[in-house]
Amino acid sequence: MTKTTAHTVANVVLASAGLAAAFVILTNPPLRRLALQATRWWLGASVPAYLFDETRRAWVESGQAA
Repeated sequence: MTKTTAHTVANVVLASAGLAAAFVILTNPPLRRLALQATRWWLGASVPAYLFDETRRAWVESGQAA
């Protein structure tokens, strides 16, 4: 098996597993609620942190004094 073929097979396997997991989560209401809660928590934590870091970086690059 060549390297290119191995990469293609691995990508197909990962995509199939992802689709199967998405199907199970979307068709099972308790798992769907858990996934939505986890997404809300992740976005609630990561987006403000990202915005804070970008604002701080822009402030430093602008050369403004605190």
